[in-house]
Amino acid sequence: MKVAIIGAKGRMGHAMAAGVSETDGLELVAQLDAGDPITTKTLGGAEVAIEFTRPDATLDNVLALIEAGVHPVVGTTGWTDEALAKVEEKLATKPGLGAVISPNYALSAVLSMAFAAKAARYFESAEVIELHHPNKVDAPSGTAITTAKHIAEARREAGLGQMPDATETDPDGARGANIDGVRVHAVRLRGLTAHEEIVFGNPGEQLTIRTDSFDRGSFWPGVLLAIREVTKRPGLTFGLDKLMDI
Repeated sequence: MKVAIIGAKGRMGHAMAAGVSETDGLELVAQLDAGDPITTKTLGGAEVAIEFTRPDATLDNVLALIEAGVHPVVGTTGWTDEALAKVEEKLATKPGLGAVISPNYALSAVLSMAFAAKAARYFESAEVIELHHPNKVDAPSGTAITTAKHIAEARREAGLGQMPDATETDPDGARGANIDGVRVHAVRLRGLTAHEEIVFGNPGEQLTIRTDSFDRGSFWPGVLLAIREVTKRPGLTFGLDKLMDI
């Protein structure tokens, strides 16, 4: 399978290029970065393109890939419902073409999100702490937002109300972002790569689910799964969990 990299000069781009080059059955045919046009010609005959860029560029990149008839596998975070809808609309004009967009491709992170959704209905309180390197441009991370939304959905389905919180004043935002009623805290610290901690509390007990990616190579197994599956799934697939049967 012929594969292109979009965002080839970035850290994730380098890691993905190494993954493609070291995997039997894959051929790296194009490496594009900011300023490079995304066209049928520049993509070098790619069937699938791995896109790890920036939140302010990813939508245009994905739409261009679809227009060129290439299946996108997207790891850039910061997607909104509106942007996802535009991808779905574009895919509808290209029957048979598929795209996978996932907030995280680390298998441990995807499993953590699934475990958190299962645990959420059994606990009175839940909060999410995400920790990343200081070069990350968006906060909270897409993984943390998705985790919080899964927790909130599970709580609604279980008939749970608001979580207890007696805070009356917080002028500096110390309680973190409020994502569907779930508090999310972002840490940016030199030495980190990508980490998330999901904490649940009941009277007298606590459950902590934690995932740590110490190297960008940890995302490759999930990206490889998406590469192998995207051509079989027309339309938009959001979340690697849809490909993992969990």
